[in-house]
Amino acid sequence: MYRVWNFVTEYSVLLILGALLALVWANIDPHSYHAFVEYPLVDHAWIGHLHVDAEGHGHRTLTLHYLINDVLMALFFAMAGKEVWEAVALKSGSLRGKKAMTPLIATVGGMLGPISVYLGIAMVMGSTTFDAVSNGWAIPTATDIAFSYLVGRLVFGSGHPAVRFLLLLAIADDAAGLVILAIFYPSAEIQLSWLGLSIAAAVAVWFFANRLPRAMDGQDPKKPVSTMVREKFGFWPYLVAGCASWYGFQESGIHPALGLLPIVATIPHADINFGFFSEAETHMHDLLNDIEHALKRPVEVILFFFGLANAGVEFNSMGDATWLVLAGLLVGKPVGILLMGWIAAVPMRLGLPEGMKISDLFVLGCVAAIGFTVSLFVASVAFDPGPVQDAAKMGALFSFGAAGLSFIAGILCRVEKKEV
Repeated sequence: MYRVWNFVTEYSVLLILGALLALVWANIDPHSYHAFVEYPLVDHAWIGHLHVDAEGHGHRTLTLHYLINDVLMALFFAMAGKEVWEAVALKSGSLRGKKAMTPLIATVGGMLGPISVYLGIAMVMGSTTFDAVSNGWAIPTATDIAFSYLVGRLVFGSGHPAVRFLLLLAIADDAAGLVILAIFYPSAEIQLSWLGLSIAAAVAVWFFANRLPRAMDGQDPKKPVSTMVREKFGFWPYLVAGCASWYGFQESGIHPALGLLPIVATIPHADINFGFFSEAETHMHDLLNDIEHALKRPVEVILFFFGLANAGVEFNSMGDATWLVLAGLLVGKPVGILLMGWIAAVPMRLGLPEGMKISDLFVLGCVAAIGFTVSLFVASVAFDPGPVQDAAKMGALFSFGAAGLSFIAGILCRVEKKEV
């Protein structure tokens, strides 16, 4: 396992500071907090929230909240998408081959378990409650990679195979979460024709800035054309294509925070993948990794503002959605991961990494129950602003309680810590 502690710590601290500031501000002066978050930056803009009048005429308003959640968070999801892409596409990718099967199957349990618990309890609570909260079923499926990794290191030790298992599971969880956001949580009425712009942008930049230069190089090991294109144009073709793709997503109705994902797969990359947040990747200088290195600090700042813009809920906003999100995460995650991980390891005979026990799966499931970042994001798109959204966000914030549950589970399951 490569050292990732410094990166994840920096990532986490700014996000936590933003969330804490939002909580304090929203509970001291909620009016000024919401006025700040929803402050209109530009009216009648090309991008922003769509407003349609009674006659069917629409215009967009760019608010601070839209700028953070829909525009800037696209960079965060692009970085997450980069890790998923490398894990799947590269020959050395961590989600390829038999070694990834048990984590992948456990990930299915880590999503089906929370959904079943969330919707099952909501049905028991009655049709009124079910109708009000059912659209939030995906909120407890999320796993916050950074925070889960921090807790996983403390519970298992940096050298335990469960830590790598956790990272594989979290990356797969991210991939599934991106698909869920795209399909089940559109930002407006779906207009698939606009996706043609995103597809065209991705194909064009891949062909003219990637495939064509490599074809012109032929067998020349110096790759003069590819080198010239990179030195002369750098990341600019991909930035232009990214803007076009993002706009296509906005107009299509698919959440625009996912708008850069089609471009990520077109950027030239190395043939080796060291894993999420790996320090070793700082020494790699293919264009994809260079872009990620350049985005690292800006994304940390963006996550501060994401916490500030989304975690500002009043403590009296707790409601049914709070407890449903918590139950899905704290009960559904560990049970789902344990059950499906066991099925993969024992009946399917796929096994576990050497040094892992079946009981470690339950502890790992408790660690993965920290939803925070992505759970907050899904809550913000699953519900309209109001009491239900605030209650769901409170559940996402309270999922930090999974950290304490993880330590208790580690003691009860007699986890053998392993350091490197």
